[in-house]
Amino acid sequence: MPTTYLNVEGAKSQSGLRMVVVAGLPSPWSEAAKGILHIKNIPWTGVYLDPRDNDMAKWTGSRSAPVIMYNDEAPRPGWEQILLLAERLSTEPSLLPIDSATKAIALGLCHDICGEQGLGWVRRLDSVHSGLTGEGGFPEPIAQYLAQKYGYKKQQGPEYQVHVVSLLNKLADHLHKQRDKGERFYMGTTLSAVDIYSATFMAYFKPLAAEHSPMPDSIRSAFESISEQISAALDPILIEHRDFIYSEYLELPLV
Repeated sequence: MPTTYLNVEGAKSQSGLRMVVVAGLPSPWSEAAKGILHIKNIPWTGVYLDPRDNDMAKWTGSRSAPVIMYNDEAPRPGWEQILLLAERLSTEPSLLPIDSATKAIALGLCHDICGEQGLGWVRRLDSVHSGLTGEGGFPEPIAQYLAQKYGYKKQQGPEYQVHVVSLLNKLADHLHKQRDKGERFYMGTTLSAVDIYSATFMAYFKPLAAEHSPMPDSIRSAFESISEQISAALDPILIEHRDFIYSEYLELPLV
């Protein structure tokens, strides 16, 4: 589904669904939101994030992305807000289980991937720590910016890696249990939001090939820079699942 990208003023003048996304690299949060809208065939207008743009920040209430603006409703900057709006706007296909108990499990796994202190959050801080200690990770200017923005603490550096390993193990264990049942998805027999988040967040560990996911060499190097402990926890089933979800459900190449 082609998406038109406008500047802030152009997007503000429109109604419907508009989304601010990160440009130039596959931010997992942005790519997941784009994937959800694609799967549900929900049309949207794009705006590329400029964290220095005060008009954009005033409009969205944020200097981060993604943020969804829908008609005159309040901005939705959180992954769960975006997911629930998409579920409201298009019920087919549903990306959350109907059963309340199963839905709670699905949302818990989504939070493990997308939420504060979730996989993406701590992997980002781990890459900040590596960048600031000369062990790979983000280039130092980017690491400094992200450190201030997301509460990096040097003394907690080793803890970030431990938490990443724990979450990777949890996700891989869940997929192995599903595979033992003959299933390829995280939840039951059909695609769910968990599958989309897991697939898109693997970019932080093993990015898609350059022809599918173009990005600056420095960012690709940062994403690929993982310790021996994280590499050992990156079970092949996580990448196999990523490739399956992209081949069957998500758009390539990434824009």
